[in-house]
Amino acid sequence: MAPIALVTDSTSVIPAELVAKYGIFVGPQVVIWDGKTLEDGVDIMPDAFYARLKTSPTMPTTSQVTVASFQKIFAPLVAAGRPIIAILVSTKLSGSIDSAEQAKKEFPGAQIEIVDSMQAGMALGFQVLMTARQVAAGRSLAEVAAYAHQAKDHTGTMLVVDTLEFLHRGGRIGGAQRLLGTALNMKPLLHVENGRIEPLERIRTKAKALARMMDLLEEKVKGHGQMRIAAMHAAAESDAAELLAQAKGRFSPVESILSWASPAIGTHTGPGTVAVGYCVDL
Repeated sequence: MAPIALVTDSTSVIPAELVAKYGIFVGPQVVIWDGKTLEDGVDIMPDAFYARLKTSPTMPTTSQVTVASFQKIFAPLVAAGRPIIAILVSTKLSGSIDSAEQAKKEFPGAQIEIVDSMQAGMALGFQVLMTARQVAAGRSLAEVAAYAHQAKDHTGTMLVVDTLEFLHRGGRIGGAQRLLGTALNMKPLLHVENGRIEPLERIRTKAKALARMMDLLEEKVKGHGQMRIAAMHAAAESDAAELLAQAKGRFSPVESILSWASPAIGTHTGPGTVAVGYCVDL
């Protein structure tokens, strides 16, 4: 059998060296800014995106990975006889899975499995990486597909945002809607639950919110093994690096990653956001 191909989207923020190592194919989300359509991670990179976001009088919007982008990825893989497993951002946060399903229809008879991660960021990224390691270990297509579908149950995301306005404007706010109008010095602590961004707590300062996030993470991973953790940031690298250092000392993860939040994510969370994506028991 031809080797299994893994496909994801740019919200996964998997470091480039790991994308290359495992031969992962990444479909770019779309950022629309001042009338220009930009492919996330291709036409616009995180550092330039957040620098522009700080001073721009206009705000960007996003769109899902296009059908054409998935067709471009799928076509040579199908031609080579490679089965495809596409693990993508939550359907409740993006329409990318719909695009992938439409693209799949162009290849009748091809082995294309599309998986809803119910996550974004490195919680999605870890699902993809761990599935890639199953492929590398020589597992069968049925085994790898089953693994990909159950990996979502072993990952999670928590995040602290400076303001809810970006999530509100982009319609990704979920149950955190009720936190709007909170005093300006309160920092919302959120998580991804059932594929949506939902509220956890309101904390008075960012430092306390990040500390509380670590305490909640400890509760979530207690009793579990093989912990992996990523700290992601929207132009808040020092906060994320400090958070990751604390997590490494506190949890002794088997893998740790520091990553930007991609422009497609940052459009909705806003600058200053710090998040953790974690994975256990995989």
